[in-house]
Amino acid sequence: MLNRLKRLEGQVRGLQKMVEEERDCREILTLLSGVRSALEATGDIIFETYLEECQADLAKGQGDTRAIVEAVRLLRR
Repeated sequence: MLNRLKRLEGQVRGLQKMVEEERDCREILTLLSGVRSALEATGDIIFETYLEECQADLAKGQGDTRAIVEAVRLLRR
């Protein structure tokens, strides 16, 4: 997970540099699209891990389904 986030950080810095250098808008938008996709994929992985933890808690009778619904809402924003 940390490697993914560090890669994203590098891509965002790349975006900043491209803007500073006044690079072509299509190039910037292409990288921006990639960053957005990578962020969404990272969010999906985090959410999957969270669901696995919630499932384990529910199996023990300790879970809260409302927390899962709230997490889904956060991910969809």
